Amino acid sequence: MTGRPDDGGRVPDELALVLAQATVGAIGAVGGYAGGVYLRSGTGGLLRLAVIAGLPGPLFRPWWRMHANRPFPVADAHRSGQAVHLADPEEAMRRYPQLMAGLPYPFGSLYAPVAAASERYGVLMVLRAATPGAVVSGADRRRLSEAADGLAGRLAALAADGSPVVWEDEPVGVTLPAPAAAPLRTGRFRWDLDTGEVTGDPGPDAAGLDPASLSGDAAALTADWCPEDRYGLWALARELTEPGGPPARRLTLSHTGGRRLVLDLTPLPAPSPRTPTAPPAPEPPPAGGPSDASRAPAGTNPAGPAPDGTTPAGRKPGDATPSGQPPAGPPREDTTPAGATPGGTEPGDTAPDATARAGDTPGAAPPSGSAPAGQAAAGPAAAGPAAAGTRRAGPAPGGPAPAGDTAGGPTAHGGTGAGGTGAGGTAAGGTAAEGTAAGDTAAGGTAAGGSGPGGGRARLVAGLVLDLGADPLTAQAADHLPQAVLALDRLGRVTYVNSGVHALLGQGHSRPELVGRVLWEVLPWLGHPAYEDYFRAALMGSDPVRFLARRSPHDWLSVALHPGPHGVTVTLDAERRPAYATGSPVPPGPGPDPGVTPADRTTALYRPVALAIALTEAVTARQVSAVVTEELLPAFGGRQLAIYLLNERHLYLAWETGFPQGFLDRFDGVSLEARIPGVETLTTGRPIFFESMQHLAAAYPGIALDAHTGARAFLPLIASGRPVGSCILGFDQPRGFSAEERTVLTALAGLIAQALERAQRYDSEAALARGLQDALLPHRLPVLAHVETHGRYLPGTAGMEVGGDWYDVIETGAGTLALVIGDVQGHGVPAAATMGQLRSAVRAFALIGNAPDEVVSGTNRLLIDLDPGQFASCCYVLLDPETGAARAVRAGHPQPLLRHADGRTVVLDLPGGVVLGVDGDAVYPVTELSLEPGDVLALYTDGLVEQAGTDIDVGVERVRSALAGAAPAGLTELADRLVRAAGEAGGRPDDIALLLAARWDTDGRRAP
Repeated sequence: MTGRPDDGGRVPDELALVLAQATVGAIGAVGGYAGGVYLRSGTGGLLRLAVIAGLPGPLFRPWWRMHANRPFPVADAHRSGQAVHLADPEEAMRRYPQLMAGLPYPFGSLYAPVAAASERYGVLMVLRAATPGAVVSGADRRRLSEAADGLAGRLAALAADGSPVVWEDEPVGVTLPAPAAAPLRTGRFRWDLDTGEVTGDPGPDAAGLDPASLSGDAAALTADWCPEDRYGLWALARELTEPGGPPARRLTLSHTGGRRLVLDLTPLPAPSPRTPTAPPAPEPPPAGGPSDASRAPAGTNPAGPAPDGTTPAGRKPGDATPSGQPPAGPPREDTTPAGATPGGTEPGDTAPDATARAGDTPGAAPPSGSAPAGQAAAGPAAAGPAAAGTRRAGPAPGGPAPAGDTAGGPTAHGGTGAGGTGAGGTAAGGTAAEGTAAGDTAAGGTAAGGSGPGGGRARLVAGLVLDLGADPLTAQAADHLPQAVLALDRLGRVTYVNSGVHALLGQGHSRPELVGRVLWEVLPWLGHPAYEDYFRAALMGSDPVRFLARRSPHDWLSVALHPGPHGVTVTLDAERRPAYATGSPVPPGPGPDPGVTPADRTTALYRPVALAIALTEAVTARQVSAVVTEELLPAFGGRQLAIYLLNERHLYLAWETGFPQGFLDRFDGVSLEARIPGVETLTTGRPIFFESMQHLAAAYPGIALDAHTGARAFLPLIASGRPVGSCILGFDQPRGFSAEERTVLTALAGLIAQALERAQRYDSEAALARGLQDALLPHRLPVLAHVETHGRYLPGTAGMEVGGDWYDVIETGAGTLALVIGDVQGHGVPAAATMGQLRSAVRAFALIGNAPDEVVSGTNRLLIDLDPGQFASCCYVLLDPETGAARAVRAGHPQPLLRHADGRTVVLDLPGGVVLGVDGDAVYPVTELSLEPGDVLALYTDGLVEQAGTDIDVGVERVRSALAGAAPAGLTELADRLVRAAGEAGGRPDDIALLLAARWDTDGRRAP
């Protein structure tokens, strides 16, 4: 797999931007996960993929070019000018089997032609999840059509400005927008631990914070937090404000409503000096000590809230103290540079007019019996008034009060503390004003946390909150897994790498080296063509994909791909080297696998029998190949299958599954002279088995291999002594082939050969009939004002699938429009040839101006002259688009249906004559009709209404009800609705033709 093209960072040109914008808009409009635009090129009939969104471009290189005559929906939409809507893989397989052969994944797809006036620019496509059993809704069809029309208009404007609207380069990859999510919110606040006051930004971006909490206290701030988070917040805040504390700490919080908050806390410098008034001592706690609901954690300031959201003694911030005085006010705005003390002192200096205590040493323990530095001893003051700056919180039970608090018990007011100051506190000799709060400067002293040997910090912190919403913590969760985990976006770029990737892959595989780059560029061993099909399956399907990958000759990894709507999660696990040693084939197990149940062994025996039975019912070569895939591969545990058919001494690839896309192309058309196992098994008539890829490489040096591990079986397809082709079976793991398995596989190869020989004869005749049918049916219908037409043809699903049904729309030259539908008896080449003659006859009679009855009568006589034993039915309607007047003739054909603008639908009662080709003198009466604006006329063949064992009137009523119940929409959706039930019927023997005509109002607009 090659890497993505590098555009050198250039600004995209206008054409690329227009295509990219239209693609992204269309994908979003119809709920897709990927899409693109095919644009015409300078080579006639060749479309090129110009834009691909939601999928890695290099992974889909085989589909970069599309010829307009190929049997793919892109080419069909461009060639016919009609949108193609494929709701599920079953419908896609029925209509476009070659598409599903190359992309056998469960997806739905929509294709809309991009055309303006007579200019056909290309096709807009969208891929989305399959919707089995449900048609593509009319709303989605309309949205895609509107997107295609809008793109066509912009391309026409570019062309009018002289810009060439062609594409010759590689496709441009486009990243799809992420799903809408709530924006990340942030909030900031300041918290004074001493006063408990919280201030901050009350704006709408305050993440996870009630604006009211930013003008209150910590209780209001943490009201919606879990209790554990409140205690964690207090612990971190106190750690930050202690001497030698960290510069910042982070806490992940859980908020009510499932949201997560990330909180960063940093300490702030001390505020400017001031002389506050001291509050009186609080009331002593009740007997037995304070309860958990009324006290802060041990050592915290009672003026601040406890972690459980309450304030001491039930007081709220700002309430008066018991003595009637208010608590200390909030700190002033601090303009002191970080690391400096108020008043200009440097850390470690003594304040002016203050003298350090003799014998004090920074960091030294306090004297015996005294409290830690910055605290007063427990109990009443022994030597006069309390030290300046002390607080009145009670101590933790059983121990001294934490730093910055006084021990429990009342203290006297005023005076100089004895032994109550220390490192980080007020310098000895400085007399503190009564009640000075921590962080304030005593008279003649230095502010706490500003100077002193300990370099203490202010009890003031700043908080930054990030609200992450309720999304999972992917990075944290995935880092706990033992596997290596990577996340990819839909373009294959790495968006996340867990720690296990580096542990497994080693040097050069860290997050910074991988994130943002394409997986196959940073891990080139995963870009091997053998693994491309696995990644395509993950990006286009919904089921997990697992495979073994070889990183080096002796390093194997188990790879699992888990798809999601916006990308793929990749897990890597170390894997033992496959159980194979060079030179020693892996034998089959010596006995029954103990893990295999009797039911499993019965199933294994049943599979070959089921294959033989199913082969007798397969008609086409494709059906034979599908039977082999469904029955033979599971019976022997195989994953890959390829069937080559012989034609003029060359082998041509007829079917493949499981091989990397495009790998087998190099062997397509190989001569019987080539020395490769697929040829030699046919020329020698002997099967060839390789128990390992190493054996295969040794037997055929230089042969291209699609995988490094596995086993292969090459089987000759010979029917009654005539070579038909060869069959290749592939296995993911090395394995042996027992004598019984070799015998069964060889015998089954003979059955497959006989079925394929029979199918080739059928396919040859069917191909000729299909060619005639395709050549004779109209590829485009006329586009006229006031009338819209839409035709649909479905071949039969059983027997000779191509019949003689046809439809046509003819501009007669007299301002009228002829609507024709017919059905020739029989199937195959004779029916298709007769159909072509009748269609030409009807067209000739109509163009010379004959009346409807004359057209049908002349065609009847012609058919009798051409083939007296052949007959056909026909319905001919001549419509005036301006007035809606119509004249209809019916020759043994089912009655048309007419849906009125109000939804009322009736079966018309047209008197008719006998079928064509029976009576040369037959008369065909004419019936006058009128189509009002909004009316829809439906002409159809009997294949739409006939079912084995059911009266045809029941089928007509079913179609009438479907037409009546259809919501107002385009004719394309209406045709899908009418033919879907019949198209899904298994074993339907007859083909179907359907022609719809709708009349518009006089302004050329579709009537409601």
